[in-house]
Amino acid sequence: MSIRFDDRVAVITGAGNGLGRSYAMYLASRGARVVVNDLGGQADGSGQSTAPAQMVVDEIKAAGGEAVASFDDVSQFEGAGNLIRQAQDHFGAPDILICNAGILRDKSFAGMAMEDFEAVLRVHLLGTVYVTRAAWPLMKARGYGRIVFTTSVSGLYGNFGQANYSAAKLGIVGLMNSLKLEGEKYNIRVNTIAPIAASRLGAGIFPDEAMPLLKPEYVTAAVVWLCSEQCRATGDIIAAGAGRFAKAQIVESPGICFPPNQEVTPEMVAENYAGISDMTGAQAFDRSHDAVIKLFEMLTGRKEPES
Repeated sequence: MSIRFDDRVAVITGAGNGLGRSYAMYLASRGARVVVNDLGGQADGSGQSTAPAQMVVDEIKAAGGEAVASFDDVSQFEGAGNLIRQAQDHFGAPDILICNAGILRDKSFAGMAMEDFEAVLRVHLLGTVYVTRAAWPLMKARGYGRIVFTTSVSGLYGNFGQANYSAAKLGIVGLMNSLKLEGEKYNIRVNTIAPIAASRLGAGIFPDEAMPLLKPEYVTAAVVWLCSEQCRATGDIIAAGAGRFAKAQIVESPGICFPPNQEVTPEMVAENYAGISDMTGAQAFDRSHDAVIKLFEMLTGRKEPES
């Protein structure tokens, strides 16, 4: 099976460096027409330059591909709208959207200024929301879309000094979990990558000896697959790095169910906490409704509520 993207339009945010650049170059090499979006700022979000996005566009064109640069700020609703309009004007409505733009402003929570917390949320979480909201009606109208969000192991599992980043990254998973349902009947697949790769945002976090093992290309293969027409998965979180690929899920333990109509005290919860937190037989749910149904079954012994 050969995966191609001929006549597909791909919009990639944060595509001027690192992972985003790798995604753009690879998709273009497989026939996609690529909109390379990058504000061109520093890792903390300061500054602005047209150079990073334009350099990637120049590389793609030199290799025989099609691309155009965008310098819009996706953390602003207007900037996100401009980006999608530019894609339409140059190539047509987007088939593929990869939300990769990000900044870091790490500090312990107690010492973090709220403007730094909010800035990271605006770029990662709201930037993802804004661009997706601009592209969504176009994908819905055409009955096709492939969207890849970017989360992080910091969001999935936590990391000291990254409360802002972690909150934004797990918020993106919540967004995916709803959009996978809303997009299903329109053939819009929404998945999320949790990359571990050598990039500007990874500098100083990973040991120097690990950096050669964390090539962006090791992540790119999974992202390109999730962008393909052949991919039917939706709502998946794929952790990728150093050639390892794994699916991550939020799961719920079987738990302890006290008899209905009985008072439940804090002491009862304390006495049963080991059982409540025992993850043996943990289950993942495709939607919140499934979790409610599971609770109903435990309480009543019936498979589903009576209509």
